[in-house]
Amino acid sequence: MDIDTSRRNKKPRPLLESERDKLEEFIDSIHYSARYSDDLFEYRHVQLPKNMLKKIPAEYFDSSKGTLKLLWEEEWRALGITQVRHEQIRNKSLELKS
Repeated sequence: MDIDTSRRNKKPRPLLESERDKLEEFIDSIHYSARYSDDLFEYRHVQLPKNMLKKIPAEYFDSSKGTLKLLWEEEWRALGITQVRHEQIRNKSLELKS
């Protein structure tokens, strides 16, 4: 599967600390689908809260499509998107403290 590199920034565009702070309140509201896979990859759909989208910098959007661009890993991680659900992370940290 080829990636359409025209739909992503030429290089990762890091978030400024002030931008990251504006997104913090939405992290627990990110919705993750169940994982699914094919012979090569594992997938997961991620839905961001509408109000969060209003706070994401314009450089992350593809204006021709009206959607987010294909994000570099550094970019989606900066938005607070993870490979595991946040409640799983919290539950693990609670288990470790017990």
